[in-house]
Amino acid sequence: MLFDLKIINSVLDQLEEERGIPREKVFEAIEAALATAYKKEYGKKGQIVRAKFDISTGGTTFIQVKVVVDNTRVIPEDEMEKMKVEETERSQEDERIYFNSEHHIMIDDARKIKKDAQLDDEIVFPLESKGDYGRIAAQTAKQVIIQKIREAEKTSVMTEYGARQGEIVSGTVQRIERGNLFIDMGRATGLLPYEEQIPGERYRQGERVRAYLYRVEETPKGIFLKLSRSHPKLIHELFKQEAPEVASGAVEIKAIAREPGSRSKIAVASNDSHIDPVGSLVGQRGVRVSTVMSELGGEKIDIIEWSPDAAKFVESSLSPAEVISVKIDEAEKKAIVEVTEAEQSLAIGKGGQNVRLAAKLTGWKIDIRSTKGDVVAGAVAEPTTDPVKAETPNGAGNSPAQIHENEVQSGKQPTTTEEKPAEEVK
Repeated sequence: MLFDLKIINSVLDQLEEERGIPREKVFEAIEAALATAYKKEYGKKGQIVRAKFDISTGGTTFIQVKVVVDNTRVIPEDEMEKMKVEETERSQEDERIYFNSEHHIMIDDARKIKKDAQLDDEIVFPLESKGDYGRIAAQTAKQVIIQKIREAEKTSVMTEYGARQGEIVSGTVQRIERGNLFIDMGRATGLLPYEEQIPGERYRQGERVRAYLYRVEETPKGIFLKLSRSHPKLIHELFKQEAPEVASGAVEIKAIAREPGSRSKIAVASNDSHIDPVGSLVGQRGVRVSTVMSELGGEKIDIIEWSPDAAKFVESSLSPAEVISVKIDEAEKKAIVEVTEAEQSLAIGKGGQNVRLAAKLTGWKIDIRSTKGDVVAGAVAEPTTDPVKAETPNGAGNSPAQIHENEVQSGKQPTTTEEKPAEEVK
């Protein structure tokens, strides 16, 4: 007996409960292993051997399968002998294969066994069960079982996490190599590369991490879940968790411009005239936006209302600065913004961050000019070259061409978490 029934039933239950591998998959693995072991020990070249394992008794039956063919599919044995005697070669146009009595059965012979046999049908012949498979055969069976179980588990993991791609997942730090974090996700390993982390964040082994799952990859070393904490969609998914209006689609996040760990700008629109899109994300006394900021390590978040009017959208994007006027140059896709001297520093931002994020959010090149007409700062809206970062929510975000395809009602004043503490934002 190759298997202990109590042990194998226990293993089947454990695999199904803990790893989500169906019992049927394990049965297939066992039967394939037994058939492989039998063929290796007792089989002949070309034989198709199948095994049927009975879990209730532990008994195994073996069958040989032969495929029904005729002269149009194979070169019969008599033709093969004639070709050898006459030393003739096959025609290049002849696509038939050589007849193998262990693999094929001619249709006339098949119909003696099964009257209605047709081409490509399978005729089954019982094989003698062998009590002793031998050490090599048993080892072969064991290896095949392990391989099949791994394949079944890999398929199960791919199905589970493939369905979660585009969501926030969590795990614990398993190890840190050259700045890259390997996250224990339970049934798979998550990889949070250094470049996908938020600058300034530090992690320790065993620490819990939440990140955005943007890709599921199958490699020779196993399945790796590619994670990111700098991805714009991380903010989108966090607000989906905090704001029911975003999760239901009543409020839509149109665009996100982000400098991870420092500051982000979000453009939102409402699909319901009775819902304030900005207020939905801010929450009562700023509780919703504060929760998201806390998850991102204190990253400041400016929330503005999206507008189909380019001038109004650009003006809102420069919040918290007050703008005198915005002139739009459609030909050059440029916005010329006039501000007072008092508002220049707010419009530009520290290191040009505010105008840079505004340009990225709107997709417009923005020139900041003083009341005297002098250009004091500017930013060009360059779409990211990183295809991962380009996957922004709802098809809008880093790519300027995508922002202006949607039209919604607007008219609310922008809200910024930098202008006021989050708890004071109404």
